[in-house]
Amino acid sequence: MAHATIHFVSPHTGHVRDAPVGFSWTVSFFVFFPALFRRDWAGFAILLMATIVTLGFAGLIFMFFYNNMYLKFLISDGFKAANATVDLDCLEQELGLQIPRFE
Repeated sequence: MAHATIHFVSPHTGHVRDAPVGFSWTVSFFVFFPALFRRDWAGFAILLMATIVTLGFAGLIFMFFYNNMYLKFLISDGFKAANATVDLDCLEQELGLQIPRFE
C-alpha cells in the first residue's frame, strides 16, 4: 500500500497532481486503468501492452513499481512537489532521487 503521497503542482499550468509512493493496490486490481485516470499516457500504453502480452498478469508485476514510474513521469513533465504526507527529505533518500520543490 502506498505509505505516502506527494502533492505536485505544475509551475507552468497550475495543475495539481497527487503521486502515491509505494505499493499500488489499484494497479494490482485494475492494471492499466489507474494510468488512464491519472492521464499518464506513456504508462497507460506500457501497462496496456504488457497486459495484452501477459494475458492480464502484468498487474502482478507492475503493482510493485508503477507508482515510482508515475512519480518520475511527473518530475520529468516539470511538476514540482508542493508538500507531502511525510517528510520530503526522507522520501528522497528512500527513493534515491531528487524531488524538485515548488517555491
